[in-house]
Amino acid sequence: MNPSDHIDDPRRQWLVQALAAGLFGPAMGLAQAQSLFGNRPSKLPPGQSIYSLSGNVRVNDQPATLNTPIKSGDTLQTAKDSQVIFVVNTHSMILRGDSKLVIEAPANAPADTSITGLLIGGLRMVTGKLLSVSRNSPMRVTTATSTIGIRGTGFYVESDPEQTYFCTCYGATEVQANDDPDSREQVVASHHDRPLYIVKDGGKGKNIRNAPFLNHTDQELALIETLVGRKTPFVFSTDAYSGPRRGY
Repeated sequence: MNPSDHIDDPRRQWLVQALAAGLFGPAMGLAQAQSLFGNRPSKLPPGQSIYSLSGNVRVNDQPATLNTPIKSGDTLQTAKDSQVIFVVNTHSMILRGDSKLVIEAPANAPADTSITGLLIGGLRMVTGKLLSVSRNSPMRVTTATSTIGIRGTGFYVESDPEQTYFCTCYGATEVQANDDPDSREQVVASHHDRPLYIVKDGGKGKNIRNAPFLNHTDQELALIETLVGRKTPFVFSTDAYSGPRRGY
């Protein structure tokens, strides 16, 4: 994970923050904001999945538009320098560029029903980067090196074949290294308290390691919570975001 991969330059950080706070009005750069995000953030209406997209985004190998529905069972892919911000039921997510995500239905869920399509049993991160928020919706996140139990929380994950980066932004998670049952940790966080790396070859009981805070912001969390009619459980300054509260 390279520091140059940070998605937010200062201009974009400010726009995300302003959008999440509802600061844009007709006379205050709304056109500029909409050119990046599609529209002013608010809770998405029923039946709408995608809030904004840029670049090459595909759902089930078909080019996505703002009208494309997203549901359990779907596979999302983004090309380099692409991004999609979307909602499935009460889950809201930002999928970064060069990513592949499979949205899995709950086990034993009935097939081909509108209700089933809104339920998420798991998120399989084949590769790439994802920021997600949910509440009271247990599920699992799987990557090449980890399986993570989500109890309804905000989290950020980066996945590649050799390593997973995972931040419990707030809420409770249970992190397990796929090939090492002795590498298992429970994390309860209020504000990015314990980011982790989950690796493949760290040795028995040593495949989970502390990590720095990387590549996501409180403003982005506020934005995607807004899309499902919620707020983050913490309050942050209206000044430009400079990182989590504590150092690592």
